[in-house]
Amino acid sequence: MEMIDYQDDGLFNSGHVACGGCVEALSLRVILNTVGKDAVAVVPPSCTAVICGGYPMSSVNIPVFHTTLESGAASASGVKRALMAKGKHDTTVLCIAGDGGTYDIGLQALSSAAERNEDILYICFDNEGYMNTGGQKSSSTPLNAATGSTPGGKDTRKKNLIEILAAHRIPYIATASPSHVNDLAAKVEKAKGIRGMKVIIVLIPCLPGWGVADNAAVKTARMGVESGVFPLFEVEDGVTYTMNTDGKSRPVGDYLSLQKRYRHLTDDGVAAIQSEVDQDWQRLQQRVAVG
Repeated sequence: MEMIDYQDDGLFNSGHVACGGCVEALSLRVILNTVGKDAVAVVPPSCTAVICGGYPMSSVNIPVFHTTLESGAASASGVKRALMAKGKHDTTVLCIAGDGGTYDIGLQALSSAAERNEDILYICFDNEGYMNTGGQKSSSTPLNAATGSTPGGKDTRKKNLIEILAAHRIPYIATASPSHVNDLAAKVEKAKGIRGMKVIIVLIPCLPGWGVADNAAVKTARMGVESGVFPLFEVEDGVTYTMNTDGKSRPVGDYLSLQKRYRHLTDDGVAAIQSEVDQDWQRLQQRVAVG
């Protein structure tokens, strides 16, 4: 077992309203304490916005600007430019959004900020659906996952946002998981030292939305990594791919079996998802080899 190398500087308070066992709160704690006090957070409507709360009862000990769902990256760009105008070039501006505000409603602002190479750190807490409003599907929802708006299973694939962002040739993109806290902290620390647009996508198993047991979110996230469903890797300048895990060590069925959103699947359905994951894994390995 890997020893967790982590120091808490008190930037995230207890008493927040996240669900008991929510790994978004765990991830937020790690990210904030890695970024440090010289930071401003920009948060569009999401579970994160609810968890952070509003002044003076915020659970976060850095300034938080709540913005609209579609304008997270644009608002963060404005905050960063205002800080730079005041000579505060080293203050980190975090945009912390969900997949609804990233893959869907906020994609235009995110793409524009990426095209301009704005000097912000964009964190997407990807729980693969609109979990704050009833668990409806988003374009991040995987194929065949049941949601509030696709009770029989979603019939389209998950949007490959990594490849979309890589096409913008921004300096740094990474995936991260609350099951690998050292990796998450290291990627945030690395991103802090890079000028320009940085995006980190963190997988967040949603307890009610995915139908995961209250004590199983970290386990589910770990199985997502180990099965290859959510590999941990980095993309630098849109072309250089680096893997952060050794390989796949378990079948996809182990990951799916922990979630009620896949309980409708037959053995053939599970096998089909396994085939998709294997193909995606092979393509990712090819990109790593080229880099």
